[in-house]
Amino acid sequence: MENVILSIHLILALLLIGVVLLQRSEGGGLGMGGGSGVMSGRQAANALSKLTWGLAIAFLITSVTLTVLAARKAGVSSVMDQLVEPAPAVETPVAPAIDVTPPPAADAPVTPPAAN
Repeated sequence: MENVILSIHLILALLLIGVVLLQRSEGGGLGMGGGSGVMSGRQAANALSKLTWGLAIAFLITSVTLTVLAARKAGVSSVMDQLVEPAPAVETPVAPAIDVTPPPAADAPVTPPAAN
């Protein structure tokens, strides 16, 4: 489902770019400039501007839908939880106790064993 909506979203984005590029330029931004000196609030909406609005609304709907699907899929985990997994607990083996007394030196006097 998510892949279908994402595909529709990408197609809408390309169509929106194409329709915007097909429209006639009116001059400066925000209604400044242009051919006529009077800027009326009621301009005739032609087919391209209606199509632009329709594609823009559909684009926003697919954007919100993809956001909701991603939030539902994410749950309570964060991206960092997915990237950095905790290292597995490794038990360190306990070494057996060993006698670390040095052996007697070769020139040390030998003491005879005690007699009972």
